[in-house]
Amino acid sequence: MKLLFVADPLEAFSPKKDSTLAMMREAARRGHAVWACEPRQLRWSSGGDGAQPVSAPCRHVEPLDTARPWFAEIEVVHCALRDFDAVLMRKDPPFDSEFFYATHLLEQAEREGARVFNRPRALRDHPEKLSILEWPQFIPRTLVSRDPAALRAFAREQGDVIVKPLDGMGGSGVFRLRNGADGAPDANLGVVLETLTDMGRRTIMAQAFIAQIAQGDKRVLVIGGEPVPYALARIPQGGETRGNLAAGGLGRAQELTAQDLAIARAMGPTLAARGLLLVGLDIIGDRLTEINVTSPTCFVEIRDQTGFDVAARFVDALEQASA
Repeated sequence: MKLLFVADPLEAFSPKKDSTLAMMREAARRGHAVWACEPRQLRWSSGGDGAQPVSAPCRHVEPLDTARPWFAEIEVVHCALRDFDAVLMRKDPPFDSEFFYATHLLEQAEREGARVFNRPRALRDHPEKLSILEWPQFIPRTLVSRDPAALRAFAREQGDVIVKPLDGMGGSGVFRLRNGADGAPDANLGVVLETLTDMGRRTIMAQAFIAQIAQGDKRVLVIGGEPVPYALARIPQGGETRGNLAAGGLGRAQELTAQDLAIARAMGPTLAARGLLLVGLDIIGDRLTEINVTSPTCFVEIRDQTGFDVAARFVDALEQASA
């Protein structure tokens, strides 16, 4: 197959842990041609002779087993996306306006015959914080609002909450607010809510704090509707509340619990039917906290610690979906 990865600049990849690179290496090992472009390079045009398909200057690369350089560039060719057997959208978050525009160009490419994974419409329909609302039976006590009074009341009632922006990544902008021993609200409650909501102009999420974060924020990967048997528990370090690897968390691979499996199996077929070939569920204790669809990671850490080849499972599913 001829595969196009729409991703961040190749030079910015971290060869030691990048999941997109793991996919590329496995695809190349099987004899598939690996190509790459960046979302900013996508284009579509029309003129007197009709419309030109969505296209981009694409780099044909050979993934190497070395750390740096990790690839050899074979050629650069301006290609229509419909000429590839599969297009993989692997741009890292945040889901900002440029990401949104890229999904519309990719959806146009689909209309022209391209096969895109994850599907662009599904990416737009599943914002990573808000899509959990479809499965309230699995999530902690949650409030989504931009009303400071409602958020204050929720924080006081719960006593211990996490508040976070809806467009953050890597743990950025996440705060823990706790009532004092006397039941008084956290002294920073007002200023944190004012800052995150921009004085009531921006919607945020508040969730009851889950004490099991001490055992890790688990990333459960679901490929083609089926859960990978191991999760990566991202364990907070140094007094941190956040387990995100970007915030210094320690990644520890572990087998899925019965509840992890139940959540993944309940949601997996539905998400796959919507065009989400790869999903990363975030689970703390037995509660679902996020559904990651833009560029789920942790392939390398799980493989290195357990021997389970997540990239091989993913390329299996990609080959089947592209057949």
